[in-house]
Amino acid sequence: MLRSPLLTKAITAVAAVWSLALSAETITVTDIANRQVEVEVPVQRVILGEGRQVYLTAVLDRENPFQRIVGWRDDFNSADPDNYAAYLEKFPEMAEIPVFGGFKDGTFDVEQAVSLKPDVIIMNIESKQATEDAKYIEKLAAAGIPLVYVDFREHPFTHTEPSLRLYGQLFGEVEKAEEFIAWRAAEIARVTEVLEQHQPERPQVFIDRAGGYSEECCMSFGDDNFGKFVELAGGENIARDIIPATFGNLHPEQIIASNPNHVIVTGGMWEAYVPGGGWVGVGPGQDQAEARRKLEALTHRPAMTGIEAVQHKQMHAIWHQFYNSPYQFVGIQQMAKWLHPELFAELDPEATFKELHQRFLPVDYRPGYWVSLTDAD
Repeated sequence: MLRSPLLTKAITAVAAVWSLALSAETITVTDIANRQVEVEVPVQRVILGEGRQVYLTAVLDRENPFQRIVGWRDDFNSADPDNYAAYLEKFPEMAEIPVFGGFKDGTFDVEQAVSLKPDVIIMNIESKQATEDAKYIEKLAAAGIPLVYVDFREHPFTHTEPSLRLYGQLFGEVEKAEEFIAWRAAEIARVTEVLEQHQPERPQVFIDRAGGYSEECCMSFGDDNFGKFVELAGGENIARDIIPATFGNLHPEQIIASNPNHVIVTGGMWEAYVPGGGWVGVGPGQDQAEARRKLEALTHRPAMTGIEAVQHKQMHAIWHQFYNSPYQFVGIQQMAKWLHPELFAELDPEATFKELHQRFLPVDYRPGYWVSLTDAD
């Protein structure tokens, strides 16, 4: 008997559902907060506590990074509009995903979350205190919804690999996660092994977090996140012993006294946050000449008075979202080229980022993620 195409499609869909049901199992995972959480895997309905977690779901679900996402925080479009647009062009259905406020600012809607029947909510670790204060976990548990914590921002060099593995467990994509972990580690080693071999003198570096975002100066990093990027890239972070946590501030006098050899500004397209601001617009497809113009404008702030980095044009800008994604290794490679050009003349971070897109991501690579005053016009 011949089957109609519609009947065949329906039978295939039913078979797929039965296959998932038969393969599903309840496991206990350990999240980044060291909590033991029971989850039925592979999860099929996920709420992302931050939209930029798509940087990782895209690695594990390359064919459709949004196929499991039934809700997410409304930050991706505002914080990274260029990549949002690239994903939206290829996956227009993502515009229909319900959005949430944040746990940390108290705008998360528990009732809305419960109505979407998620298998799990994946939350960033920095929201943990607010989550506990609002008793969100208890409220969600009453509805049978587990919550797990991941971290790519607070302590990325402690938590990125465990977060990747946790995602792999939840999505039933352990092998993909391990493949990415191994490649990421090898790309970092391309920098650290050269530095270990040659033991170069380490230049003093000031990381200007979101320089130009506000009139205040200056936000920076302690001994983690971009502060750790500097160390891995062969530099000395001037804020390492001044800022006790991952994030903090330096006074202009502290920067002038440290007299850094290099200043690295983190930037992005933040028109949604600070329209017409002094931030440096780097990101996929961005105008390099305009980014360089805005970078040069930042050299005239009082905190930059007389420092070596300005005198020798060792002012650089790099994509801010390296601080909040498993792609940090690309930023480390580019910073190593700025800090030790003679050691890393053959290293090509642009090629590394292209390979990342070609091997693991569903959207094409576009240059524009960094710029320097040393670049040729």
